[in-house]
Amino acid sequence: VPVLAVGLMSGTSMDGVDAALIETDGEAHARPLGFLSVPYDAAMKAKLRRAMDLALAADAPQHDPEVDTIALDLTVAHDEAVTALLEEAGVVPEDVAVVGFHGQTVAHRPERGWTWQIGRGDVLARLCGIDVVDDFRSADVAAGGQGAPLVPVYHRALAGADGEAVGVLNLGGVGN
Repeated sequence: VPVLAVGLMSGTSMDGVDAALIETDGEAHARPLGFLSVPYDAAMKAKLRRAMDLALAADAPQHDPEVDTIALDLTVAHDEAVTALLEEAGVVPEDVAVVGFHGQTVAHRPERGWTWQIGRGDVLARLCGIDVVDDFRSADVAAGGQGAPLVPVYHRALAGADGEAVGVLNLGGVGN
């Protein structure tokens, strides 16, 4: 049975939050219903650069009070994007089954078996009133992946199952 889901992304460019509303059955059906991008202001960009500097100086993800504060600010920015997206689409939070919250990558070291994402899924769930799934990268990297476990599933759903060959180029941060 198809449900509504919101996907959130704040990429390497740190330019803002991209938010998408889709209808999906979680396997083969993915119908885009809405999209928007909410730019970060200069202060938020500076905070994210600071978090990245702190993370890159670390040997592995760790508790850091300054990074934790920035993660909360990032989470609030994502909640604002969810609110704006749903308002634009004419959808109420109660009609959305789940929010996928990527957070912000502040350090990515898959060759060392770790990645550091910031953002508080529990806080986002309380703010927007929707169940939140977050921290996608960590388990994928720990299992030997590169930290993008959802990309192939989404591409498969978009391409369908008609047997035709399909190529997908995911530029990610390189394209920014």
